[in-house]
Amino acid sequence: MRILLLSDIHANYEALDACLNTAPPHDIVVNLGDIVGYGASPNEVMEVCRSIGERFVRGNHDKAVATLAGIEDFNPVAAQAVQWTRSHLTPENLAWLNALPQGPLQLENLPGTQFAHGSPLDEDEYIVNTQEAEIPLKAASCPLTFIGHTHIQGAFAYVEEAVKFEWPRYRIPGSSENVELQLQGGARYLINPGSVGQPRDGDWRAAFAVYDSGAQVVTFCRTPYNVKAAQERILAAGLPPRLASRLSVGR
Repeated sequence: MRILLLSDIHANYEALDACLNTAPPHDIVVNLGDIVGYGASPNEVMEVCRSIGERFVRGNHDKAVATLAGIEDFNPVAAQAVQWTRSHLTPENLAWLNALPQGPLQLENLPGTQFAHGSPLDEDEYIVNTQEAEIPLKAASCPLTFIGHTHIQGAFAYVEEAVKFEWPRYRIPGSSENVELQLQGGARYLINPGSVGQPRDGDWRAAFAVYDSGAQVVTFCRTPYNVKAAQERILAAGLPPRLASRLSVGR
C-alpha cells in the first residue's frame, strides 16, 4: 500500500494544489490534521481534502476552530486566525471539522502503523528534539507512527537503544524534489511528513510524504508553489501580515 501523507495544510490552497499535482502514485490519502488555521482558504482546502481523503485525524487548530476549546493557549496571531476561520466556514464544513476523530488512528490491513497529529501519547504535544521523542518512541503502541504538528519534516528513529533524528537532504532549492528513507527492521519511528501550508524548517516549499508499506520506504517530498497568491489571499482577508510574510522563508 502506498499512502500519501498530508499534514498541517493550514488553509493554504495554493500549497495543497501543488502537492497534489506533484505527488507520486499512491493508493490512499491520510491527513494528519490542522487542515485549517493561519491561511485564508479554509473552505476551498476542506472541500479538496474531503474529496480526496480517506482517513483523517484532527489537529489542534481543527479542534480550536470547531469548538473554540483551548484558544486561550494560542498566541494572539493564531487566536485571531482561529476566530476568523470559524466565522468564514460554511455550516457544513464546520460540522465536518467538529466530527474529525482524535488520533492515533490505525488502518485496516496495516498492522504496526498508526497516525496522529502530535505525539501518539498526547495529540497536542510537540516533538521537536530527540529528548522529547524518546518516551513516545518507546511507549507508542505501534513501532511506526506518522505525526505532524511541528511543521518540521523528518524522522525520529529508536535503534539499538539510541534516538536519532534523520532529515531529508535536498539539493535543488526551489524545485520539486524527493528523498527516500529506507526503514530498518526492528527500529521504532516517529515520522513527520512536514507541513503542506506553513513549513517551519527553513524551506519554504510545500512538504508532504508517501509511505510504501511493502517496500518499507518513506519518500519525503518538497514542491514549490505560488507563495505570492497565498500571501495575497491572507492580506486581502485582513489576517495578520505575519501569516503572509513567514511563508516566504519557511519559518
